[in-house]
Amino acid sequence: MDENAIHQWLIECFGPVQGELAWSQFSQLPESIRSQMAAQGADQLPKPAEVQALIQAFTAGGLNTPADMQAQADQGPINLALAKNIALGRTRADQSDTTVTAEDSDRVARVMSEANLWLDTVCAFDPAPGQTEALTRAGWIEGSIDAWVQFASPVAQAVSEALTSVISQRFQGFDQGEISGMFAGPVPIPLPDNLKDPTTLMRLLGNTSFAMQLGQAAGELAKEVRGGFDQGIPLLKNPAGALIPQNIKAYAKSLELDLDEVTSYMALKEAAHARLYAAVPWLMPRFEALIGKYARGVSIDLDAVEDQLRDAEQINPESIAGAINLSNVGIEDTPEQKEALRSLGDLLALVDGWVDCVVWNAGMAHLPHLEQLREMTRRERAVGGPAEQTFESLLGLHLHPKRLREAADLWGRITAEEGVQGRDDHWSHPDLLPSLPVKEEADEGGTSTSAEGQSEQEADTPATSVDWDAELDKLLNAEEKEPPAETTTPADSDASNEQEHPDQEPSDSQKSADKDSKDPDDGHPDRNDSDKGGSDSHQA
Repeated sequence: MDENAIHQWLIECFGPVQGELAWSQFSQLPESIRSQMAAQGADQLPKPAEVQALIQAFTAGGLNTPADMQAQADQGPINLALAKNIALGRTRADQSDTTVTAEDSDRVARVMSEANLWLDTVCAFDPAPGQTEALTRAGWIEGSIDAWVQFASPVAQAVSEALTSVISQRFQGFDQGEISGMFAGPVPIPLPDNLKDPTTLMRLLGNTSFAMQLGQAAGELAKEVRGGFDQGIPLLKNPAGALIPQNIKAYAKSLELDLDEVTSYMALKEAAHARLYAAVPWLMPRFEALIGKYARGVSIDLDAVEDQLRDAEQINPESIAGAINLSNVGIEDTPEQKEALRSLGDLLALVDGWVDCVVWNAGMAHLPHLEQLREMTRRERAVGGPAEQTFESLLGLHLHPKRLREAADLWGRITAEEGVQGRDDHWSHPDLLPSLPVKEEADEGGTSTSAEGQSEQEADTPATSVDWDAELDKLLNAEEKEPPAETTTPADSDASNEQEHPDQEPSDSQKSADKDSKDPDDGHPDRNDSDKGGSDSHQA
């Protein structure tokens, strides 16, 4: 692109006054630098709208003045205000609903009332205090971003310390000098004296880069979540939770199901989660303790950080993004971390399995497509969506209960043996919780345990007139490593199992698949799921 195009780009990004000032600064650069920048294609520069949105986010994030920047560098590992404003900017760019309509509010109030009535007959816990909210995507961000930053801060702190260590230990002599300025695209940005120290600047860049990535991931995740407890833990301050009508509408449309039925299913899940957390005061502190135990053990590979910094073309928040991403620079988990992840995963599975069991018993008389909706939820929870995976790569945690099916089957058996009150009494103390069977790290065939969704799909998916696996592919299109699932008949499933395990006798559930797909008396249609899910994951 020629210099005239750069001139026009600066004006579109910064306006006529600031754009001309930026052009004046650009014109004063040496000819060699200007030629190098002009040789870049226009597609390598951010769009003016993106630049303007980022400027607004930086302004709201307290990065206006040198004093603001110094304060942010000293404040903590994540710029919360910046993360929130970037996330909100993503929702505005996606033309998300800015308000919840009266019709949507009425629907949420109605289905939540029905859901609590249905749950009263199958659950010993009282409804959570307060009223379930109907939120926009922006409302979900406003309500949940504090919790995400809290979970991410220990990891961000470890990465920030690694950045400054690399600067002082690995880049010899660099930390003894000073940095006079940075570039934002082709625009030179002079730095104030109090930020010319390289270690101070790296703290600010790490703080800002982590916030930018967290904000972008939160903005994407806001398009996927449908309730306040979608991650299995309460992220909102309202103990009664929330539903996001815009996302529920999109979900119902993708499944070609009635909106009221899908909303009622989401309401049952939300109300069941809310009842559990409201009735079990030790549950959330237990999650926080396990997450903290894992985060405190996070170690950073300084060699990997150094490589990421050396590969960075420029010193700015976007260029050092790879150096603050735990998936790039994290050291393998310690035994203590693996134990924390295992405990976290089992506890999440017990929570989601209890909700699955209760929702099934509460909704099977009211929701015609409950079994299909339940199956979709199980598979979604097993792997997470693309935005959720990005989010968790920053946290270093994987909040997916891979053993949800086993846990749901376990709670179903307890319900049949001990009744509703006896089942829910197990939550009165951590020591009373049932234990999931101990799993090996990998099955005998070497199958990765993260393939839970695929291994159980064949044995567990009912044959229906709706191609639910095809619908699942729409939601889980990020699973490039797994072949597309195909709808199978019970006979196909049996044949597949015989080919994979020729020495094993068919399970009882396989023998009876054609005769009976569910037993309404026992409250759970997949009694033998735990026998079939031999490749469940050990990740939390």
